[in-house]
Amino acid sequence: MQAPSLPPGTTQRTLAIIMGGGAGTRLFPLTKDRAKPAVPLGGKYRLVDIPISNCLNSGLRSIYLLTQFNTMSLHRHVQAAYKFDNFSRSFVDILAAQQTPEGSQWYQGTADAVRQNMRYFLERPYEFYLILSGDQLYRMDFRSLLHQHIRSGAEITLTTKPVKREQASEFGIMLSGEDRRITRFVEKPKEAKVLDQLKMDRALLAGIGHGEDEELFQASMGIYVFNRNVLIDCLNNDLADFGKHVIPAAIQTRNVVAYIFDGYWEDIGTIRAFYEANLDLTDLVPAYSFFESEAPIYTHPRFLPGSKINGATLRQAIISDGCIISDGHIERSVIGVRSIIQSGATIRNSVVMGADYYELSSDRTAEKIPIGIGRNWIIDKNARIADGVVITPEGKPENFDAENYYIRDGIVVIPKNATIPPGFWI
Repeated sequence: MQAPSLPPGTTQRTLAIIMGGGAGTRLFPLTKDRAKPAVPLGGKYRLVDIPISNCLNSGLRSIYLLTQFNTMSLHRHVQAAYKFDNFSRSFVDILAAQQTPEGSQWYQGTADAVRQNMRYFLERPYEFYLILSGDQLYRMDFRSLLHQHIRSGAEITLTTKPVKREQASEFGIMLSGEDRRITRFVEKPKEAKVLDQLKMDRALLAGIGHGEDEELFQASMGIYVFNRNVLIDCLNNDLADFGKHVIPAAIQTRNVVAYIFDGYWEDIGTIRAFYEANLDLTDLVPAYSFFESEAPIYTHPRFLPGSKINGATLRQAIISDGCIISDGHIERSVIGVRSIIQSGATIRNSVVMGADYYELSSDRTAEKIPIGIGRNWIIDKNARIADGVVITPEGKPENFDAENYYIRDGIVVIPKNATIPPGFWI
């Protein structure tokens, strides 16, 4: 579907600001050594590739990424993946938290992160500011969002997604009429009486193609468009966070309008969400697909060889670049770049992130377990799993910490650079 036309130069007058995330504790141990947006996804991508690619596919080429925690992996990836020629004004620049004469605090929230960097954002005459999260999986043409923002005369537009009652308590819920102007916000409502007051208007449901009798609620997606002066005014205070503080306050005094997005969207905030989003990619017709030629997802070009399969049984598997698989059985799993899977291995319902490098023959010793898998996991990069190892979540607690593995949401996670010795049963 073609995006509606925008006034000339609108995309050039729009700055995209991507939040690099906080400590990412709910995604631990995947965030033990990296920022949330740097967590691998779909075998060869990183979470941050999603918002950056959505921007580039929408014609937005002025992009700042705000970072703070465990930034090295994220910085390395972005710098290697997003390079523009010297004759272009396009950029994807990183703004890390820093001490300045104005202050020495780390970012206290999403709004504070933008506030601390406003001097950079105001250097050019941008008219619109698009605020994005760095850890969500979706595909959106932001030109449609900007078109509605301009046409409606909104001062702030925020994206919402229709969700059912059982999901509503997980999100900030917005209330608007048929004109989509937001009049109320409730953070994670749980009381039935409150939810009854927040149901989407019948005329609004019909306007977006749903049945008038459906019970749906508008969940905030954490994506915002601000007019320049409105953003300046909204941050002329010490409010820390957009979703919790700035937007609820702005609803009282500003024209805040909802852009309703009814496509696939997943907030990759927990181990369970990460695990299921990855495995869903292996479905015959997945809800979210990387096979979209008109809106591709970009990433770091690694120039790896094609994967080599030395006899294997594969079913609903994603095999990334540069893998060597020898007579294994792989079913409904995602296999990351440079994965080495030895003969006899059986992998089901698992996410294997692969490796950062190939191990040289000269580095191997009789005592050292090689990188890869010998004989319901997430296996982080550079893990060494020896012959005879069995990994299963059956009979284990929902959450557990051990020396070389973790269990989160009932899923076994083998952390980066871990070694699992021969015959070990997890």
